[in-house]
Amino acid sequence: MEKLNIAIIQADLVWEDIGKNLKMLDEKINSTQADVDLFILPEMFSTGFTMNAKKLAEPTNGPTLNWMKKMAREMSAAVTGSVIIKEGMDYFNRLYFVFPDTTFEIYDKHHTFTLAKEHETYTPGTERLIVKYKGWKICPLVCYDLRFPVWARNTEDYDLLIYVANWPKTRIHAWDVLLQARAIENMTYCAGVNRTGLDGNNFEYTGHSAVFDSLGKALFDQETEAEFTKVVTLDKKHLSETRNKLKFLQDRDKFTLR
Repeated sequence: MEKLNIAIIQADLVWEDIGKNLKMLDEKINSTQADVDLFILPEMFSTGFTMNAKKLAEPTNGPTLNWMKKMAREMSAAVTGSVIIKEGMDYFNRLYFVFPDTTFEIYDKHHTFTLAKEHETYTPGTERLIVKYKGWKICPLVCYDLRFPVWARNTEDYDLLIYVANWPKTRIHAWDVLLQARAIENMTYCAGVNRTGLDGNNFEYTGHSAVFDSLGKALFDQETEAEFTKVVTLDKKHLSETRNKLKFLQDRDKFTLR
């Protein structure tokens, strides 16, 4: 499939209210007019970025995942975003990538945000995920992962890098710059989906969700604080032509992480 239509959903999340968030996002998804292959939601889209995992965590096949399956099936499109999950005695900031047939794959956030003491609540993941979907290879990551380029290193020749986030206004310039940098250095499309509004800790979020092409060109005007849903068409032929012409990925350094 040469073209992939992704829907960026930048939303003002309701603090720690799973029911209201799912209802709100259900309406946003169902009101999307264009054909969509993949809906991308923010980090912890059903709760906001909270450390109250003991109260809010869901089991591995809980209501939010079931809602994602329902949306994927009804819209005939994949849905991705992260959710608070309890597995055994551990809590995870877990990204689900749910396919239209309701099967799914998972990625547990690797870099837990120590400034907010996320590491004291959530167990970090150890494995990166590469999703194969409609002929595209997709690498989905979560928020703070954006600051660590080695973790995003494109050794699999993936076509799309995704960051779902709750990235605050105070450091939004870093979000803008790093998303663009990840696209350029990995010669890939890079989509970042952030929330907007205030959370329960009175942190402000100003969106700036964006999609960049493999040379770092923004595919729409991303500097907006308002809620929006934006459908962006990615072109794999254009990506391949750019990579074959410039061949920058062939010159990357080789190393092994320990």
